[in-house]
Parts: sequence; structure tokens; C-alpha cells
Amino acid sequence: MFYEVMPVGRTEGLTYSFDGSLLPGQIVLVPLGPRSVPGVVVKKVAQPDFSTRAILKILYAQPLPRHLLDVVRFIHEYYLAPSGAAVGLILPKGVEKRRRGQKTEHLFGNAQLARVDIPLNSSQKKALEGLQQARSATKLLHGRTGSGKTNIYLKMALNAFKRQKSTILLVPEIALTGQLVQVFQEVFGKKVVVIHSKQTEAERHLIFDALLASEGPRIVIGPRSALFAPLDDLGLIVIDEEHEATYYQENAPKYSAIRVASFMAKELGIDLVLGSATPTVEDYYLAKRQNAVVEITERAKKAATRPEVRLVDFKNRDNFRKNRYFCDRLLAKISENLAAGRQTLIFHNRRGSSPLTICDNCGEEVICPNCFLPLTLHADGYVLRCHTCGFEEKVPMGCPKCGQPGLIHKGFGTKLLEAELKKLFPEAKVRRFDADNKKGEGLETMYASVREGEVDILVGTQTLAKGLDLPRLATVGVVQADAGLSLPDYVAEERTFQLLTQVMGRVGRGHLAEAEVFVQTYRPEHPVLKFAMEEDYQGFYEYLLRQRQKAGFPPFKFVMKLEITLKTERLAVQKVRTVVAKLAQDKRLIVSPPQPAFHERTVRGYGWQIIVRARSRRALVEACADLDKNFRVILDPPGLL
Repeated sequence: MFYEVMPVGRTEGLTYSFDGSLLPGQIVLVPLGPRSVPGVVVKKVAQPDFSTRAILKILYAQPLPRHLLDVVRFIHEYYLAPSGAAVGLILPKGVEKRRRGQKTEHLFGNAQLARVDIPLNSSQKKALEGLQQARSATKLLHGRTGSGKTNIYLKMALNAFKRQKSTILLVPEIALTGQLVQVFQEVFGKKVVVIHSKQTEAERHLIFDALLASEGPRIVIGPRSALFAPLDDLGLIVIDEEHEATYYQENAPKYSAIRVASFMAKELGIDLVLGSATPTVEDYYLAKRQNAVVEITERAKKAATRPEVRLVDFKNRDNFRKNRYFCDRLLAKISENLAAGRQTLIFHNRRGSSPLTICDNCGEEVICPNCFLPLTLHADGYVLRCHTCGFEEKVPMGCPKCGQPGLIHKGFGTKLLEAELKKLFPEAKVRRFDADNKKGEGLETMYASVREGEVDILVGTQTLAKGLDLPRLATVGVVQADAGLSLPDYVAEERTFQLLTQVMGRVGRGHLAEAEVFVQTYRPEHPVLKFAMEEDYQGFYEYLLRQRQKAGFPPFKFVMKLEITLKTERLAVQKVRTVVAKLAQDKRLIVSPPQPAFHERTVRGYGWQIIVRARSRRALVEACADLDKNFRVILDPPGLL
């Protein structure tokens, strides 16, 4: 017999022979050139008129759930990704290996539910009813921070569980997995399964095996990749903090977990709930058109109050007499918190000690030899590091160009702020949480101790803005609120609003009687900052919707980015101009002038990009039909950078 098999890494399926019967979705080992690779059986086919190679062996008797095969097809067709790359999203690495001496029984317990009482206030009950009544498969749960969206997720998962259906709950980052796991384990006990990228290859393989063979409903929690858990009884998908950019995979195959989840929900006839205090303008607009937006109007706890938000003008140095980075009133509040045993959170969206190193003599900027972007000073190890490729070198004694001493470091990042706070408050326990944390020092492993008050001052980047509930947290300081507003990207204002709203939502959750937020900015008059400070999502939504409609960006038009990198700039420019001229002939398309890519120069050469917009997504897909193979196609990018 003959079967079409999709090997991992292939662009399209291949035909193989096998002496036996196979089912669509079965995982097999097949020869591919000189190698043996895993693949998934697509379907039985007629004997071809060419010679074929034989399937080497069956790796799993149990086939993948049918919806995962449909997902492979969807990612291939919707994002123009190779089918074999989409298969690689579903199969764990090392799926062909035998894990000797390792069993999966210990991963899942058979204990009954730990508890089934999930209290909901009147606003939460109304929201739950709204989600149950909305006809669209994809529903958007919009509730301010602290409104109790998690309890609604729990209730919906419990209802699915009672119907013998599993739930997948996606979170934007590993750091947020721990606290949600704890909450769900209080209800579902050992039925909760955690999947994330920090697990070893063997651990993820064992979890895959166990889920594929398991009987009975499970609760799977994890970041983006958990969406592909092999559950054949899936009954609910929840995506928490749905606005986060981490739900879009930047590496090939590029895809949006939200769009894939929406497809899955529609195909399976189940609910997908997108939850956020600051949903993307595009998702809110689409859900509103489907009458599928459900609002939570009250805070979950009666004691919860809106924090007092103070706007501090960075340009007025009278506000910064004691320190150049922290205003006087913020420093006074930190002192009060330390005396009262309360915590302070300092948020800044830049890592390192200083993002710019230049020569005071000739003005030469010290840049990465791979990415040609500014290197960031990390003063703790006195090294310069590239936050794009990871290149690292010791700070040179003199200028790389003129050789003169006198390199100066400008700007500031989280490491510098951490060092500054330790000098200002030597008795305080100050901890930094960002992407530079070493293994075991990140928030995902230290959350319990932070929650218990073992850290007085938290300093960090976006990790601290997302979903944390810290009972002792009294004050939030945003060091430079306007840092992202100047980026040449149509989502810059949206991401700034989301970050500010999320980080301000870490306080005023009902644990303490008083809560304050200090927002330091060079642009106190900017409307986005005012909307965020007033927790006015509707005002912001209407403001940005007008901007998007005027400029012709989502949700009013679809966007595609074409990128090319060639050895010389002349070749790259010549190529993009040729493609722009060709695309401009299609009257359905709006083709922007070619421009250097955000990473304009790398070791691979010079990067240029073309932004193409259209009312029809099909028009964009058709425009790629015979595109030069050197171009990388990015459909529906969550921003242009």
C-alpha cells in the first residue's frame, strides 16, 4: 500500500510504501535523503507511476487528533508556510527516540477534583452568561486588571471538565505559568499539565506521549506551543492576556496562535475565549462586529480601588532634585514602603546598564559586528552585549575607530536602575527581573518568595507588567513611559498603552488600602498616556481606530511585509525596486516605497523591506504566487519592525 507522508522539514508531502494499514495522523519514521526523519501520515493514495521508498517503522499506533492535521493544512495555506515546518510545531523534538527507563505514569494522577466551588460576583456571573450566549466561536472577555477573569476561566474549564472535555489555557510567558498552575491545581489537582520551552527535550517528549495516550479530560497550561497539545477531547481554549506579542511566532514558520486557535475553535465547534484588560484594537473590532465582546465592569474584590496615578514631567528637573532617574516623591514613597513592609515595583522597558556607547573624541558608536546595532553596556560584568544576536565583548580600553580613550555610556537600563536603588536604599532587598536573569533567578522560579515579601523593590521590564498579583505591592514607578512612542511602527502607541495599563494594574487589587503609580515621561501631554492613566480603553480604542482608518492599517486593511537580504546594498535595492514595480501593477495593492529593514545590515548582508496593504487578504496571497524565492513573506505581522 502507498501513503502520502509529511516529513518534518519538507515543503510538501511525499509518497511512501508500507506493507500494512495506516491511519491519517499516525507518526512514522521515513527515509529522507541519507537521513531518517519523523513524519505524519496524511492519507492513503493510489500506486504512483514512479518508484518509492518504504516507511521504516510506525512510531505511534495512536494517531494524532484530526484537528491537528487540519492545523497543519491551515498554517500551510494561511501563512504560506511549508507543511513540514508546520508538522514540526506539533511533534516534539526527538519524537523518534526511545526514552529508556522513563515512564509517563507519574505525570498524571487519577485523583478526583480538588474542589468545585468557584465563587463569582454579580459582574462575573453576567460575563459568564454573556460568553455562553455569544454565538461566535471566538469570544473576547474584556475586563480591567483585577476584575477576576481567572475565576471565569476556572468556571468554564470546570464546565467543560464535567462534560469530559479538556481545556487548553495559554499564557504569554513562562513566568506567568506558575501562579495560574497553582490556582488551577486547587480545582483540578493532578489533572493539570504544564508545557513550556524551558522543559528538556525528554520532558516534553514524555508529556506528548502521555497526552496522546491519556484517557479523560486534562487542563493543559503553557505559552504558545501548548496550543498543539495532542488532545482528542478538546472542549475549550482560553488565551489570557491575548494582546501580548508573544502569541505571534517570529521564527519560521511565522504564525499567530490567536488566529490558529480561532480556526481550531471553529473547526471543532468549541469556545475560544480571548481575555485581556487591553485587547488589541484589531481583535476588539472583529469581536465587536460578531457581537462577541463581553465586558466585566467591576473589580473582583470589593476592597479593590483605582490607584492614585501621578504624572511626572521628566523635563522639569525640580521634580528630580535627589536623583536623576527617580522623582523625589517616588523616592519618598519607597522609603515609606520599606518602613511599613510594603513592596515597590520599578518598571523600565530597557535591559542592561546603558543602551549606547560612543567615543567622546570622534563620536564613533560601538556596534555589534553581526547586527550593526548599538551594543548595550552591562556594568555588572563590564561587558557590551547585543540584545539581538547575543554577541558579547569586554568594554574596549579605547575607541575602535580612533583609538583614543574616553568612551562614554548614554541612556539607562534596568541594571543601572537596580544599582542606583541599591545605593539609595542599602538596607532594602532589591531584585531585577528581565531577560538577563540567569537560570533559577527568573520570576518563574522566584514568584513564591516575591509574593511572600522577600523582595522589597522589584526592578524589571515587561515580565513585571503581566498578570502578577502581589499582595504587598503598594507602589509602581514607570521610569520613562514614552520610551516606545517614537518607534516607526503602527502598533507603537497600542503597545505603549497596553504596557502602561498592565503595569499600573499590578496595584489597587484590594490587598492594601492605598496604592500609587508614578508615571515619569518627557511627553506628559500625549493622549495615549492620558488614556492609560484614566483606564479609558474605550477612549483609546476610538482614538486609535480613527488613526488606523486614516492611515489604512488593520483592522481596515490587511498587511504583508516582504524582506530580502543580499550581500550588497546595490543588489538588494535593485531587487526590491523590481518587485515594487511589479506589485504596483496590481490595483488591489497599496505598495509602500522600499525601505531599509529594521536590522538594516547583518553578517548575511543588507536587508530591505516592502510593506504591502490590501482590503483583501487573498490579494496579498496571490501577489506572492511567483515571488522571487529570496524574499521572506510575513503575512499579518503584529507591527512593521
